[in-house]
Amino acid sequence: MNTVYVDNAATTQVSEAAYNAMLPMFRETYGNPSSLHHVGQVVKEILEDARERVAKCIGAEPREIYFTSCGTEADNQAILSAAYNGAQKGKKHIISSKFEHHAVLHTLEKLKKEGFEITLLDVYKEGIVRVEDLKAALRDDTALVTIMMANNEVGTIQPIKELAAVCKEKGVTFHTDAVQAAGHIKVDVNELGVDMLSVSGHKFHGPKGVGFLYCRKGVPLQVFLNGGAQERNRRAGTENMAGIVGLAAALEEACTNLDKNGKYISALRDKIIDGVKDIELATVNGDLERRLPGTVNMCFEGIEGEGLLLLLDQKGICASSGSACTSGSLDPSHVLLAMGVPVESAHGSLRISLSEYNTEEEVEHIIKSIHEVVDYLRSISPVWEKIQKGEVVE
Repeated sequence: MNTVYVDNAATTQVSEAAYNAMLPMFRETYGNPSSLHHVGQVVKEILEDARERVAKCIGAEPREIYFTSCGTEADNQAILSAAYNGAQKGKKHIISSKFEHHAVLHTLEKLKKEGFEITLLDVYKEGIVRVEDLKAALRDDTALVTIMMANNEVGTIQPIKELAAVCKEKGVTFHTDAVQAAGHIKVDVNELGVDMLSVSGHKFHGPKGVGFLYCRKGVPLQVFLNGGAQERNRRAGTENMAGIVGLAAALEEACTNLDKNGKYISALRDKIIDGVKDIELATVNGDLERRLPGTVNMCFEGIEGEGLLLLLDQKGICASSGSACTSGSLDPSHVLLAMGVPVESAHGSLRISLSEYNTEEEVEHIIKSIHEVVDYLRSISPVWEKIQKGEVVE
């Protein structure tokens, strides 16, 4: 068995369509789109064409799309813009959830140090934010609500349309981190009713180092990178043209094949869930229905996630225990803890995130390997021995 890559929530292989779109930008149409000569203006046309194509994929207008270096940058610009705009009106309260990506949570920590008050909503065992909790948390001085569209570790999909509607009624800006959602489930900014939305190219077979921020017309967007007049004076810096055209090609392809890929990938996901459910004290984390097609997060009592990942890697399986952005941390996942998963269980988590490039043969190898590795690790685990005897594990 060759390498089985099932860490697509961390990053994806660049698609052939994206790769082919990028190549000419390095050696042929390599001009700077800000240049006035014909070489630059050809590239300017390519840039605006990519903007139009990206906008069409999410139901936006081209002028509402701002290209960034990644989803993290888009999150930062959206959140800080809404926060500082609110502060000018005396509104310094922000609402989010307890299991957001650190690009959001760390930005909120920065704002807290600057005098903003942050409310983090519960996500419960299902990993779903409840609309009634948002209604109860909204205040007259709330400047922003930012809730991710789909969680990066457990894959649960949030009721963004309903949450955004509550905010619209109260005149509160609503932002969603759609980094895990775009290219995997339908994202239409008008149907959702969001004011701002963040996307990263490398999550749907586009290249790394490029993303975009959707900002609804009329919503003020502050500048945090100063320099040139790129992106309509809202994001300075020469555009990453190879990345932008690669992102546009990948997103178009993903959206065109959304239903077909979704059915295929979710069938593989469900096969994994069915294949490991007979393992004693194994738990699938999060709502089983309201989740991304390709993401499954499991905990196995009595073992450490690090050992699980290393032994699976020896069998050629590349998975993760959670967010790639915190892979160097020994702390249990903040996502799982927010969902009420006990610390000892959260330490033994496994995230598998599939793509349309995975096969049934690979899934069968994954199921077999998980059984073998869990059995082995439990056979040498004093913690599992205590669990078997019914003793309290500290």
